[in-house]
Amino acid sequence: MQKEIMVERRATVLRVTLNRPEKHNALSRSVLDGLRRIFEEKVGDESLQAVVLSGAGDQSFAAGGDLEDLSTVTTLPQAMEMAEQAKSALNAIRNFPVPVVAALNGNAMGGGAELAAACDFRIAAVSARIGFVQGRLNISTAWGGGVDLIRLVGPDRALHLLCSSEMLTPSKALALGLYDAVAEESDGLDAAVELFLKPFLRQAPQVLRTFKDMVKAARRGDSQVELYELETKHFARNWVHPDHWAAADKVLDKSKEEV
Repeated sequence: MQKEIMVERRATVLRVTLNRPEKHNALSRSVLDGLRRIFEEKVGDESLQAVVLSGAGDQSFAAGGDLEDLSTVTTLPQAMEMAEQAKSALNAIRNFPVPVVAALNGNAMGGGAELAAACDFRIAAVSARIGFVQGRLNISTAWGGGVDLIRLVGPDRALHLLCSSEMLTPSKALALGLYDAVAEESDGLDAAVELFLKPFLRQAPQVLRTFKDMVKAARRGDSQVELYELETKHFARNWVHPDHWAAADKVLDKSKEEV
């Protein structure tokens, strides 16, 4: 039986791929639970520097919830349970300790757009569109994606995108700040992701974790005083880390050579 999610480690980058191309990588409850388990299991891997989440094929990143699977969800308690299950999967991504990049190999629609918005960054293939199209099914966002969209593009633009169910072109999504980069047609998505992550991978893993932790604290609404305290604590730990002294010694040695 084909695995619904593929996981591959490339040096210090974890690649997670939704593997249901025949279903447009639709998000069934088993897929969502699998995503949650993968991200929760990798939290303690302190050698990781980034995660790349993508979909199999070239048509869809994720087409949203799997309507065939979710057709049995018919009561209010069942709907609440399903939404909480999906939200816990996306929260595992939001709370992951290093940057998570959504590599949109194809369109992200509905719940797929929520999944992309839960990641820290979004890099799209040249034809990959994104749309919060839940309104077309007379439902609303459910997995935290509406909240993420408001944070990413502002409340007024988010309201327009939600109410219109517009499928954004890559260029428009980039202009709105929903995409962080769009691949050049000649180079492809993998090259764009590699280029985007290149400066990240020059940083020590614990430093990347520091920056992600500070951003997570800001997103959850910690006070300015709490954020300052968190920043100072992280700085002190990073200052005494051997990686800092190794980098500092290189700078000092280079300065001596130039004198």
